[in-house]
Amino acid sequence: MSTLKAYLYTILGASCWGLIGLFVDPLYQEGFTPWEVVAIRGIFTFVILFLFMSIWFKNQLRTRARDHLIFAASGICSIAFFNYFYFEVFAQSNLSLAVTLLYTGPMFVALLSRVFFKEMLTPNKVLALILSLIGCAFVVQLLPFGTSSIPGSVIIMGVLSGFFYALYSIFTKPITSRYSPLTITTYTFLYTSVFMLLASPITEKASLFTSTSVLIPALLLALVSTVGGYVFYTTGLKHLEASKASILATIEPVVAVISSVLFLNDALNIWQLIGILAVLYSAVLVSKRGRTKSQARNVA
Repeated sequence: MSTLKAYLYTILGASCWGLIGLFVDPLYQEGFTPWEVVAIRGIFTFVILFLFMSIWFKNQLRTRARDHLIFAASGICSIAFFNYFYFEVFAQSNLSLAVTLLYTGPMFVALLSRVFFKEMLTPNKVLALILSLIGCAFVVQLLPFGTSSIPGSVIIMGVLSGFFYALYSIFTKPITSRYSPLTITTYTFLYTSVFMLLASPITEKASLFTSTSVLIPALLLALVSTVGGYVFYTTGLKHLEASKASILATIEPVVAVISSVLFLNDALNIWQLIGILAVLYSAVLVSKRGRTKSQARNVA
């Protein structure tokens, strides 16, 4: 694959993730709660991924029993809760705020990697952390005027979405040498779906999925913004350095913000746009490789 094609696949994958609001909002309109939307995303995604793997990558479904503790931890403690807080911020505020606060995730990865894997906090990472905090302050309107109309609980949930998002990298890093990204993602969503079947009342609303107004956005949420985004992104990632792919992935919040303004009636002021750009650039800084081998490898 040419480098240009790899770039395009990576950008296309991240763009699919950025379109998530277009599929989540119709489910809210049909009366589903953020917790139930997490269940929908988890269950539909696992079914599609498992069928995909069974047909084309059956040999990659083999795993060690003890590694399922890691799959369960990433599926429940990361995927389920990062999606919940992400969707809750979207429901209570707007998608632009939700996706920007989610992008504090790379900062948490850098900090947690320092604690658990002894990875260095390089000057780039420290600068990125400062930029991310300043950018978030602008987005939630604490800067430049010192007051915010956004409830503190919403801001906390947004930051928590970034924290739980970061846990995915921390949980799965020890098994990345044993399994393909597809295998890890499939089994992660297995445990997300099982947990959500038990912890949410989604089965009580099963009859609603006979309606196309529910079934279509549910399928698109899983097929486009989860499976499609993942497959395109990892296809490009195979032919690019991880750091370059991570930088290209910052197109996700750009697409999310544009789609939210065009289709979901979000409104942003100039200070919030500056904050979004600062958060995006902080993600780019975290993804840049250091100049020496002793510098930490980015896992975001």
